[in-house]
Amino acid sequence: MPSIPFPAAPQGPVPAGASGAAGPATGRPPLISVVVPCFDEEAVLERTHRRLTTVLGALPDCAHEVVYVDDGSRDGTWRTLTSLSGGDPAVRLVRLTRNFGHQQAILAGLRAATGDAVITMDADLQDPPELIPELVERWRAGWSVVSARRTSRAGESRFKVVTAHVYYRLLAALADQPVALDTGDFRLLDRAVVRLLTELPEAEPYLRGSVCWAGFPEVSVGYERLPRPAGRSKYSLRKMAELSRRGLVSCSPAPARMPAVVGVAWLGGAAMTAAVRRHRLPLAAWTFGCEAVLLGLLGEYLRLVHRELRGRPPYVLLERHPPQPDEPAAPAEAAGEAVLPLPVARTRAAR
Repeated sequence: MPSIPFPAAPQGPVPAGASGAAGPATGRPPLISVVVPCFDEEAVLERTHRRLTTVLGALPDCAHEVVYVDDGSRDGTWRTLTSLSGGDPAVRLVRLTRNFGHQQAILAGLRAATGDAVITMDADLQDPPELIPELVERWRAGWSVVSARRTSRAGESRFKVVTAHVYYRLLAALADQPVALDTGDFRLLDRAVVRLLTELPEAEPYLRGSVCWAGFPEVSVGYERLPRPAGRSKYSLRKMAELSRRGLVSCSPAPARMPAVVGVAWLGGAAMTAAVRRHRLPLAAWTFGCEAVLLGLLGEYLRLVHRELRGRPPYVLLERHPPQPDEPAAPAEAAGEAVLPLPVARTRAAR
């Protein structure tokens, strides 16, 4: 499948050995983890695991593990998972107390995964496991993030296809950070990216936005999204609306600034109307605009509070030049600095 350059990433791949060469630097093959969140997926899990293990077992010079996260399933998902883990030592299981949501389940899997690279994908086989070798190949070429970009969405309603297309482009237009178009949660993340994501103290994670915010070198690979072979989608209209709301609030200042924009436009229109008609407008015509502007200013303060409460570092350090000796993490953390945990010895060897 063709590789589609990710438009929002200005930088190229990390020098060879800085991202995908963790294994050779430590004298062992790199470990590839696959995180699979599950919610009522009993009907498809055995087929998913069979295809996953076939693909992972064929990866050259790689070890692998599969981390299944049961997100409060109500059917026999957990029973099926425990059966799979009994016959495969590479399987690791995480079970949540209830259904916390797709993004939280992925985050739990990322925290449990131990791989040098971690792939996140759904259990329903709409994201084909056969794309994994290409994701790993791009990672070994030095890319920290390799996203799978949907070029088509077979088996999904026209409504879902159109709304997803419009939403991602609207989000990209309104966001104050890069936004990956037409991508979900099927992607490969380098260990450095996983470490940063799992340390962000966010109660409502929007991982797609967090990956783009971090700014790691990213490339995308195109693929055709397939229909579900069994079961039905668990993403109701309500859940899709909730995910869209979370993405908009997480990535864009537009909702907080909208009242100010409306207020300024209203006051401008009122002033032009008064000038054209050459008489004073009622006080109420001005009051609404002033109130909207004040609400917008309040929204800016609330957004600043929101950013502080999220606890994100002010920047992410990719590497230093010339390379410096290893330093304890405490001074950087005290300064609010997120440092990419790239071993200095490996970076030197790459150069």
